[in-house]
Amino acid sequence: MKTTWIKNARIVNEGETFEGSVIIAGENIVEVLKGTQAPSIPYNETIDANGYYLIPGVIDDHVHFRDPGLTHKADIHTESMAAAAGGVTSYMDMPNTNPQTTTLEALEEKFKNAETKSVVNYSFYFGATNNNAHLLPQLNKQQVCGVKLFMGASTGNMLVDKMQILKQIFSDAGMLIATHCEDQNIISARAAAYREKYGDDPDVKYHPEIRNDEACYESSSLAISLAQETGARLHIMHISTAKELTLLEDKPLSEKNITAEACVSHLFFSDKDYEKYGARVKCNPAIKSEADRDALRQALQSNLIDVIGTDHAPHLLEEKQGGALKAVSGMPTIQFSLNAVMELVHEGALSIEQLVQKMCHAPATLFQIKKRGFIRPGYKADLVLLNPSCSWTVTNDCLLSKCGWSPMEGQTFHSKVEKTFVNGYPVYDGTQVDQAYRGQALRFER
Repeated sequence: MKTTWIKNARIVNEGETFEGSVIIAGENIVEVLKGTQAPSIPYNETIDANGYYLIPGVIDDHVHFRDPGLTHKADIHTESMAAAAGGVTSYMDMPNTNPQTTTLEALEEKFKNAETKSVVNYSFYFGATNNNAHLLPQLNKQQVCGVKLFMGASTGNMLVDKMQILKQIFSDAGMLIATHCEDQNIISARAAAYREKYGDDPDVKYHPEIRNDEACYESSSLAISLAQETGARLHIMHISTAKELTLLEDKPLSEKNITAEACVSHLFFSDKDYEKYGARVKCNPAIKSEADRDALRQALQSNLIDVIGTDHAPHLLEEKQGGALKAVSGMPTIQFSLNAVMELVHEGALSIEQLVQKMCHAPATLFQIKKRGFIRPGYKADLVLLNPSCSWTVTNDCLLSKCGWSPMEGQTFHSKVEKTFVNGYPVYDGTQVDQAYRGQALRFER
């Protein structure tokens, strides 16, 4: 068995940062040492961390890898490579593929597909619809990360808009329900009004006005009301407005039944960026005002926002042509999510310990992931060596996402992922991803 000693690291784990080292044996962490302690077991490889941060692997609770059926723009292999290069060691993929992951058979096929393609660890959401609530009790709670519920922003037939069905889903899911919250009636009415005023496809700058804070607030309010009524475990994804923050509780994760995620796109960009990037930064929910962005950043310093995800959603650039109504929504960000949030650390918007809490610890705790998300003996060695003082600029030739572009192109970051370990294996060495390695299906202690 290969045994690796990672020494001279600044370990960030469970609210503290300390000088120390980690010993990996096979897939697992076997020792975490403070200071200059030597390993108590033999080792056959030494990695000098050079004083860089050593953090748990990032767990992204919200990605769209487009596989199966939409693989002209992304697939599990290419996007998991981008994840590895970005320090993301585990992901949870959404059900709006083709076919949609709304049957037990489609769900099983996704797991089989990932087993042969994914460079990092994985799980998949089951998509709730108006017609499949009867399948929820049959889901394997130890295998499936959660139930995805679109409570607005119709995605194929996945918009659930019948109150009776919503209540059934909240009552019968038996596991975490992750919601996309935008009120479709408000959006439709505002889209019609903006068409009448500005033509068939208004400028993309009107996107946050069409899909406004009221649409988000009304839908999030409904989700919280249903969770409180039924006792369901609710996770509201991609909170994008200051107004929604008033619905959330500032208390420890262990005391919560309702949690919330903020995405890199809403933390990094604001509505002023539509002028520069156009539809490249068009996503649903829309990127909104600087005041909303700053409120989300502030919420990271408390327990209002529990998790930082990406909503990584690749499209081809030709699909991004158009305005507020015709350009498709979504952007690829997973390769640079850790770098982007590290910029907030450099700016003093949050601490490195808070970053690790929101991107590594909290997803593991919230989803009850077995033995991942922390640097602890006996846990899987999902680890990232992060240089916090390295300036570099994103260029097109470094992009690994299959769609071939990123809104981060031209952005200068001040930190760099030096190494990524998945189950103890060095899948990324700072320049290249080992394409041959395969991650594991996540397991959940429920």
